[in-house]
Amino acid sequence: MLEKDTPRGEVAVLSRTQKVLKKPGTVQVARGMSLFGEHSAGWFALGLLGAAVDRERRKDWLVASAGVVGAHAASIAVKRVVRRRRPDHPSVEVLVGTPSRLSFPSSHATSTTAAAVIYSGLTGRNLVPALVPPMLASRLLLGVHYPTDVLAGAALGGVLGGLIRRKLTKKR
Repeated sequence: MLEKDTPRGEVAVLSRTQKVLKKPGTVQVARGMSLFGEHSAGWFALGLLGAAVDRERRKDWLVASAGVVGAHAASIAVKRVVRRRRPDHPSVEVLVGTPSRLSFPSSHATSTTAAAVIYSGLTGRNLVPALVPPMLASRLLLGVHYPTDVLAGAALGGVLGGLIRRKLTKKR
Protein backbone atom coordinates (compact mmCIF):
# COMPACT_ATOMS: atom_id res chain seq x y z
CA MET A 1 0.00 0.00 0.00
CA LEU A 2 1.30 3.46 -0.89
CA GLU A 3 2.03 5.52 2.20
CA LYS A 4 0.54 8.99 2.27
CA ASP A 5 3.99 10.54 2.85
CA THR A 6 5.63 8.66 -0.05
CA PRO A 7 5.50 10.65 -3.29
CA ARG A 8 3.93 8.71 -6.14
CA GLY A 9 6.84 9.78 -8.30
CA GLU A 10 9.25 7.77 -6.18
CA VAL A 11 7.18 4.63 -6.60
CA ALA A 12 7.04 5.25 -10.36
CA VAL A 13 10.83 5.69 -10.57
CA LEU A 14 11.38 2.58 -8.45
CA SER A 15 8.97 0.50 -10.52
CA ARG A 16 10.49 1.71 -13.80
CA THR A 17 14.02 1.03 -12.54
CA GLN A 18 13.03 -2.54 -11.73
CA LYS A 19 11.49 -3.04 -15.17
CA VAL A 20 14.63 -1.78 -16.90
CA LEU A 21 17.24 -3.55 -14.75
CA LYS A 22 15.52 -6.77 -13.72
CA LYS A 23 17.21 -9.68 -15.45
CA PRO A 24 18.32 -12.93 -13.80
CA GLY A 25 22.01 -11.96 -13.88
CA THR A 26 21.52 -8.46 -12.54
CA VAL A 27 19.27 -9.64 -9.72
CA GLN A 28 21.87 -12.24 -8.74
CA VAL A 29 24.64 -9.61 -8.72
CA ALA A 30 22.45 -7.19 -6.75
CA ARG A 31 21.73 -9.87 -4.15
CA GLY A 32 25.47 -10.53 -3.84
CA MET A 33 26.10 -6.83 -3.37
CA SER A 34 23.36 -6.74 -0.76
CA LEU A 35 25.00 -9.56 1.18
CA PHE A 36 28.45 -7.95 0.87
CA GLY A 37 27.15 -4.60 2.13
CA GLU A 38 24.97 -5.94 4.95
CA HIS A 39 25.90 -4.15 8.19
CA SER A 40 28.92 -2.76 6.26
CA ALA A 41 30.66 -6.11 6.83
CA GLY A 42 32.23 -6.41 3.36
CA TRP A 43 33.62 -2.88 3.44
CA PHE A 44 34.92 -3.42 6.97
CA ALA A 45 36.63 -6.64 5.87
CA LEU A 46 38.28 -4.85 2.93
CA GLY A 47 39.59 -2.21 5.31
CA LEU A 48 41.03 -4.91 7.55
CA LEU A 49 42.64 -6.48 4.49
CA GLY A 50 44.16 -3.09 3.68
CA ALA A 51 45.53 -2.93 7.23
CA ALA A 52 47.06 -6.38 6.85
CA VAL A 53 48.65 -5.64 3.48
CA ASP A 54 49.71 -2.00 3.94
CA ARG A 55 51.68 -2.28 7.17
CA GLU A 56 53.08 1.23 6.83
CA ARG A 57 49.58 2.73 7.05
CA ARG A 58 47.96 0.03 9.17
CA LYS A 59 46.58 2.53 11.68
CA ASP A 60 45.03 4.61 8.88
CA TRP A 61 43.32 1.52 7.44
CA LEU A 62 42.00 0.59 10.87
CA VAL A 63 40.65 4.11 11.42
CA ALA A 64 39.12 3.99 7.92
CA SER A 65 37.50 0.62 8.66
CA ALA A 66 36.05 1.93 11.90
CA GLY A 67 34.83 5.00 10.03
CA VAL A 68 32.89 2.85 7.57
CA VAL A 69 31.21 1.02 10.45
CA GLY A 70 30.56 4.37 12.13
CA ALA A 71 28.88 5.68 8.97
CA HIS A 72 26.69 2.59 8.93
CA ALA A 73 25.78 3.17 12.59
CA ALA A 74 24.90 6.80 11.83
CA SER A 75 22.52 5.67 9.10
CA ILE A 76 20.82 3.29 11.53
CA ALA A 77 20.39 6.13 14.01
CA VAL A 78 18.78 8.32 11.33
CA LYS A 79 16.52 5.42 10.28
CA ARG A 80 15.25 5.08 13.83
CA VAL A 81 14.42 8.79 14.00
CA VAL A 82 12.81 9.08 10.55
CA ARG A 83 11.04 5.68 10.65
CA ARG A 84 10.16 5.63 6.93
CA ARG A 85 8.85 2.23 5.90
CA ARG A 86 10.33 0.30 3.01
CA PRO A 87 8.51 0.26 -0.32
CA ASP A 88 5.22 -1.62 -0.24
CA HIS A 89 3.35 -1.18 -3.49
CA PRO A 90 1.91 -3.64 -6.03
CA SER A 91 4.18 -2.28 -8.78
CA VAL A 92 7.34 -2.91 -6.73
CA GLU A 93 8.73 -6.41 -6.25
CA VAL A 94 10.93 -6.98 -3.19
CA LEU A 95 13.71 -9.32 -4.30
CA VAL A 96 15.78 -9.69 -1.11
CA GLY A 97 15.20 -9.89 2.63
CA THR A 98 16.12 -7.01 4.92
CA PRO A 99 17.00 -6.85 8.61
CA SER A 100 14.43 -4.14 9.31
CA ARG A 101 11.39 -2.47 7.82
CA LEU A 102 13.01 0.95 7.93
CA SER A 103 14.11 2.55 4.69
CA PHE A 104 15.53 6.08 5.06
CA PRO A 105 18.43 6.44 4.55
CA SER A 106 19.85 3.40 2.82
CA SER A 107 22.56 1.99 5.08
CA HIS A 108 24.09 0.16 2.12
CA ALA A 109 24.39 3.47 0.25
CA THR A 110 25.83 5.17 3.33
CA SER A 111 28.52 2.60 4.10
CA THR A 112 29.42 2.06 0.44
CA THR A 113 29.87 5.76 -0.20
CA ALA A 114 31.84 6.24 3.02
CA ALA A 115 34.08 3.30 2.10
CA ALA A 116 34.57 4.58 -1.45
CA VAL A 117 35.51 8.07 -0.26
CA ILE A 118 37.80 6.95 2.57
CA TYR A 119 39.46 4.10 0.70
CA SER A 120 40.00 6.37 -2.32
CA GLY A 121 42.22 8.50 -0.12
CA LEU A 122 44.21 5.49 1.00
CA THR A 123 44.57 3.86 -2.42
CA GLY A 124 45.12 7.03 -4.45
CA ARG A 125 42.35 5.96 -6.84
CA ASN A 126 38.87 7.46 -7.14
CA LEU A 127 36.71 4.49 -6.23
CA VAL A 128 33.45 6.44 -5.99
CA PRO A 129 32.29 6.08 -9.62
CA ALA A 130 32.99 2.35 -9.65
CA LEU A 131 31.40 1.49 -6.30
CA VAL A 132 28.62 3.91 -5.45
CA PRO A 133 26.29 3.94 -8.51
CA PRO A 134 26.08 0.14 -8.74
CA MET A 135 25.22 -0.17 -5.03
CA LEU A 136 22.57 2.55 -5.27
CA ALA A 137 21.04 0.96 -8.36
CA SER A 138 21.08 -2.46 -6.68
CA ARG A 139 18.97 -1.18 -3.78
CA LEU A 140 16.36 0.08 -6.24
CA LEU A 141 16.49 -3.07 -8.36
CA LEU A 142 15.91 -5.19 -5.26
CA GLY A 143 12.89 -3.03 -4.36
CA VAL A 144 14.03 -2.27 -0.82
CA HIS A 145 14.55 1.51 -1.06
CA TYR A 146 13.01 4.57 -2.61
CA PRO A 147 15.28 6.79 -4.75
CA THR A 148 15.53 9.43 -2.00
CA ASP A 149 16.63 6.72 0.46
CA VAL A 150 19.69 5.86 -1.62
CA LEU A 151 20.48 9.49 -2.44
CA ALA A 152 20.28 10.48 1.24
CA GLY A 153 22.41 7.49 2.20
CA ALA A 154 25.04 8.42 -0.38
CA ALA A 155 25.04 12.02 0.85
CA LEU A 156 25.42 10.94 4.48
CA GLY A 157 28.20 8.50 3.57
CA GLY A 158 29.93 11.12 1.45
CA VAL A 159 29.93 13.70 4.24
CA LEU A 160 31.08 11.27 6.93
CA GLY A 161 33.60 9.62 4.63
CA GLY A 162 34.94 13.02 3.63
CA LEU A 163 35.43 14.05 7.25
CA ILE A 164 37.31 10.86 8.05
CA ARG A 165 39.40 11.08 4.88
CA ARG A 166 40.32 14.69 5.70
CA LYS A 167 41.40 13.64 9.19
CA LEU A 168 43.58 10.86 7.76
CA THR A 169 45.23 13.11 5.16
CA LYS A 170 45.83 15.99 7.62
CA LYS A 171 48.04 13.90 9.86
CA ARG A 172 50.45 13.01 7.05
